[in-house]
Amino acid sequence: MATRYFGKPIKRNEDPRLLKGQALFVDDVNLPDMLHVAFVRSDYAHAKIKSIDVSAAREREGVVAVYTAEDLGDYWQPGPLLVPPPPIAGLTFNQKTQVPLAKDRLKHVGEPIAVIVAASRYIAEDAAEDVIVDVEPLEAVADLESALSDEAPVIHEDLDSNLSAHVVQEKGNYAKIRAQADVLIKRRIFYDHGIAAAMENRGIVAHWNAKEQHLKIWDTTQAPIPIQNGLAAMLGLSESQVQVVAPFIGGGFGPKIMMFYPEEVLIPWISMQLQRPVKWIEDRRENFFATTHERSQIHDSEIALTRDGKVLGVQDVFLHDAGAYAPYGLTVPINSQCTLLGPYDVPNYYSEFKAVFTNKTIVTPYRGAGRQHGVFVMERLLDLAAKQLGIDRVEIRRRNYLTPDQFPHDHEIVYQDFAPLVYDSGNYQPALERAAEMIGFHDFIKNDQPAARTAGRHLGIGIVSYVEGTGIGPYEGARIKVDASGKVNVATGIGTQGQGHFTSFAQIVADQLGVTVDNVRVVTGDTCEFHWGTGTFASRGAVVAGNAIHAAAVGVRKKILKHASEHLEAAEADLVLDNGAVHVKGVPQKSVSLGELARISNPLRGAVKPGMEPGLESTDYFGPERGTTASGVHAMIVEVDPDAMMVEIKRFVVVHDCGKVINPMILEGQIHGGVAQGIGNSFYEELVYDEGGQLLNASLMDYLLPTATDVPHIETDHIETPSPLNPLGVKGAGEAGAIPVGALFAQAIEDALSDYDLEILEIPLSPNRLFELVHMQAATKQES
Repeated sequence: MATRYFGKPIKRNEDPRLLKGQALFVDDVNLPDMLHVAFVRSDYAHAKIKSIDVSAAREREGVVAVYTAEDLGDYWQPGPLLVPPPPIAGLTFNQKTQVPLAKDRLKHVGEPIAVIVAASRYIAEDAAEDVIVDVEPLEAVADLESALSDEAPVIHEDLDSNLSAHVVQEKGNYAKIRAQADVLIKRRIFYDHGIAAAMENRGIVAHWNAKEQHLKIWDTTQAPIPIQNGLAAMLGLSESQVQVVAPFIGGGFGPKIMMFYPEEVLIPWISMQLQRPVKWIEDRRENFFATTHERSQIHDSEIALTRDGKVLGVQDVFLHDAGAYAPYGLTVPINSQCTLLGPYDVPNYYSEFKAVFTNKTIVTPYRGAGRQHGVFVMERLLDLAAKQLGIDRVEIRRRNYLTPDQFPHDHEIVYQDFAPLVYDSGNYQPALERAAEMIGFHDFIKNDQPAARTAGRHLGIGIVSYVEGTGIGPYEGARIKVDASGKVNVATGIGTQGQGHFTSFAQIVADQLGVTVDNVRVVTGDTCEFHWGTGTFASRGAVVAGNAIHAAAVGVRKKILKHASEHLEAAEADLVLDNGAVHVKGVPQKSVSLGELARISNPLRGAVKPGMEPGLESTDYFGPERGTTASGVHAMIVEVDPDAMMVEIKRFVVVHDCGKVINPMILEGQIHGGVAQGIGNSFYEELVYDEGGQLLNASLMDYLLPTATDVPHIETDHIETPSPLNPLGVKGAGEAGAIPVGALFAQAIEDALSDYDLEILEIPLSPNRLFELVHMQAATKQES
C-alpha cells in the first residue's frame, strides 16, 4: 500500500540547508563591481523642504552617484494603490500613496530624501552625513483622536482634512434592538500593535545586464510576481525582461508584502542608470522607520444582551491610524470590523470607522492584520457581560456560538477580499470544551485559585475564542514535472518566509504521485520558474497554493496512468503508484519507474500520438470562491506579582481548527511563533511616539521583544472541521497563534487582580502600565 504523507509530522526538507548555512538570503548575493546604497532620511515628522545640498556628498571619494527627487525626472511618481477599497456602499476613500523620494514636504520620520550610491556601504553612510537638508519644521499630527479636529494641520495639502477613509457596515438594526435589551455595556477600548521585527531586515539587490537586456532582482518580498510585473511597467520593460527572486527570507509577517517600498522602486532604476549591480540592506534602526508598522485603534463599543447572556447586537465605532500614506488601502480596519464578530451569532451589528492620516510610518498588515483589534473588543465585551450577569466566562461564549447547522453563515457585511463575509464551516463548542478541559478551567476556579489567594498569591485564568479569515484569493498556480531521473519538480509563484512550504507542498505531491517526500523538489519565489500568482499573505499559502499544487499533481497523475496503461498494457483502474513506480495491482513485477515513464513520454524519435502530450508535466491553478474561516480557543494561567506587577505565564493552551492538517509539526511551529508574537504585543512591545511624531524607542535596547525565557511551553490540540471550499479541506493557520493573545492576557490578568476590581481595556500592557492602572482604580474608588 502506498505511503500516505498528508497529515504526518514530516521533518522539514529545508532545514538541513538552513542549519548548514547553505540557504541563500538576499545579503548573501555579492556580484562583481557591485555598488552599495545608503539613504538620507527625514529627521522630522512633518516639514517643508527648502533645499537639499548634495554637493559635498558627490565630491566624497568612492561616491558614484547621488539622487534626489528632482534627479528622477518622470520616474518620480507616487506608488500604486496595492489594494483598492472594497465595494461598500457610501464608502469614502482618499487615495494617498508613498513616493520614491520626498519632494517639497516630509510626512514622517524616516521618509527617504536622497539616495547615495558608493563603492561600499561605509562610504555611502559617510556621504549621507554630508548631505545638508534645509527644512521648515511644521506641526506634526501625532495624536489619533485630535488628527481630525479643525485645528489639526493637514498632512496632504490637497485634502480638506486628515481623513483617509470613512466606512460604515451594518446588518440588522442595532438601534432598534438596543431599546429592547435587558443589558447594555459600553466601553472605550484601546489597542495598539507594533512592529514585526523580523530577524532579517528588508534588502534588495538589482543587476541590469545591458547586453542581455535583462534585469535580475533579489528581494525580501512576500510577493515576487507582483513586484516583477509592477517594476517592469515602471521601468518600461517587458515582464519577461525582469526576474525577481525571493530567496530564503528570515521572517515576513506582513510588512514584506507591502509594495512598492521606495527602495524597491529606486534600486533597480539605479542599476539601469549606472549599469552595475546595486545592493541595499536595511539596518535595524532603519527598520523601525522605513518598514511599515501596524498601530493604534480606539474603539467606542457597546454590546446589547438579554438577561441570560444572549447577544442581541454590537455597535462599534472606531478610529484607525493609517500613518502618513495608505498604499494597502483598508485591509487592516476592514479586518478589525469583520473579525470582531468572531465565532458568535450576532444578529444586529453597526460598525463605523474612520481611517486617519498621521505623521507616522505607514501602517500595513502585520501578523493578524487588524484581527487582534476586533477580537480584543468582542472578547472584552463578553468578559464584562459575564461579570455583570454572573455568568461563567466559558458559558457565556458557549451560549453565543454559531452552531454547526448555521453554516455556511452569512454575516451580511463585506470582507477584505471584496466578497461577503461568509463563514464556510465551523464547530466551535468542542474546541472550547477541550481547551477548558486541558487548562482545568473549572477546577482552577473552584480549587487552585482560592488556595493561591489564601497563600497570598495572585493567580488568574483566561479563555478566549476567535476566528481567522484565511485563504483568500484571487488565485495561485503551480507547475509539476517528473524528470527522467524520477525526481519531481514543483514550481509555484508564492514566496516562503519560514512556513515550511518546501515540506508541506511536497507532502501533497508525494501522495498523488506515489513518491517519497525527499524526491520532491519545491521551488518558490522565482518569477522565471513560475509566472503567475499573487503572494504569501493572509494565511493563504496552504489553502490557495496548496490546492493549486494538488490540482497540478492530479493532472500529472492522470498523465502517468495514461502513459503507464499503454506501456504496461493494463487498464488505468488496475494500476498502482507507489515507491516511484507504477505497477499492475496484484502483479508488482509488472511495473515501470516514473523516470523511465518520463523518458518514454518524451521520445527523441517517432511521434507523440493524438490525445497524448509529451512529458509528465501539468500546470494548474486554484482560485477560491471566498476565504475559509479558521477558528480556535486560547487559554492561559498567569501569576501576577502585585508589588512589581510582573506577569509569569504558568500555562498556555491552544486548541485550533484549521480544517484538514497537512503537517501537524509545522502547524504547531506556526502556532508557537504566533503565540510568541502575541505575547510580545500584549506585554512587552510598544511603539512610543512623542507629540512631535518622534519615535522614542527605535532600537532593540528600548523596544522590548520577548525572549525564549518569556515564552512558555505551549500545549496544543486540534479540531478538524474541513473546509467545503477546496479539495484538500484545509484552512489557513499562519496568524492564529497571535490573534487572541491580547484579549487572553487582559482577561487572565484582570482575573489575577480581581481584588483590585480592575478593568483592562487596553493593549499593550507592561509592569509600569499595570501599576498605573491599579493606582488609578484605587484613586477612583477613594473619590467615590
